[in-house]
Amino acid sequence: MVDPTEFIDEAVESISEQIGDDNAIIALSGGVDSSVAATLAYEAVGEQLTPVYVDTGLMRKGETEQIRETFSFMDSLQIVDARERFLDALEGVTDPEEKRKVIGEQFIREFEREAKETDAKQLVQGTIYPDRIESEGNIKSHHNVGGLPEVVDFEGIVEPVRELYKDEVREVARELDLEEIISERMPFPGPGLAVRIIGEVTPEKVEVARESCHVVEEELEEYEPWQAFAAVIGKATGVKGDNRVHGWVVAVRSVESRDGMTARAQEIDWQTLQRIQSRITGENDNVARVVYDVTHKPPATIEYE
Repeated sequence: MVDPTEFIDEAVESISEQIGDDNAIIALSGGVDSSVAATLAYEAVGEQLTPVYVDTGLMRKGETEQIRETFSFMDSLQIVDARERFLDALEGVTDPEEKRKVIGEQFIREFEREAKETDAKQLVQGTIYPDRIESEGNIKSHHNVGGLPEVVDFEGIVEPVRELYKDEVREVARELDLEEIISERMPFPGPGLAVRIIGEVTPEKVEVARESCHVVEEELEEYEPWQAFAAVIGKATGVKGDNRVHGWVVAVRSVESRDGMTARAQEIDWQTLQRIQSRITGENDNVARVVYDVTHKPPATIEYE
């Protein structure tokens, strides 16, 4: 386990050396990894850093408002509305790896656009060790590793937490006195809700995934899962009122883990699962049924795509 105090001192020094006199931007998502990377970089280079949050349209419910509030102390924070551009880029894309690569490239292009405004030469990212392992091992590309395009218009990419596991990043976040909503927050995939949707990403499916994930996070909070969410996995026949519907199937997933490399599906009591399905089907007219995923990692990954 890394010593958080020692790590912070070394990371700040390393970031300062890597960025030098250049301006930099940090890809800020609101998760613990990018938040720690942003805080370290801000401490290292101050106003040379521009934090950029890109609203892809694939984010958690209320995410943009939360980012604006949590990082208001960073005067240079930029919030970019790229929802239309991301959804347009994903139109017709069904292959999981292709989705990740489309999203990775779109992210870079957004950051390049913002970098020109601030003459930033360096890009700071919250890549952690499991991201690299899964990408390099061809398990799945991460948007900020294997999902990057071949041509990137930055002189350097700075990754302060690239050698840390998730639990170590949380230790650093606590040492940095980041708010609990950041330090203890469940992981959220870089490509967002796109990897919680089987097949093509559409506005309708994104909205179902977003609302369903919100229900799951609320209902399973007492279980303290490593990660809990909902995914839109297909369509099936159902009955609502006196009418037959052909609606979405939503899968609920909740796992325990230490570092995300392996995970075990949580045992959730029947009453809680029934409450979840009742809320999801009741709050989404186009959801026909809800199922619970009991698969561990391996053989499954935690996310669906």
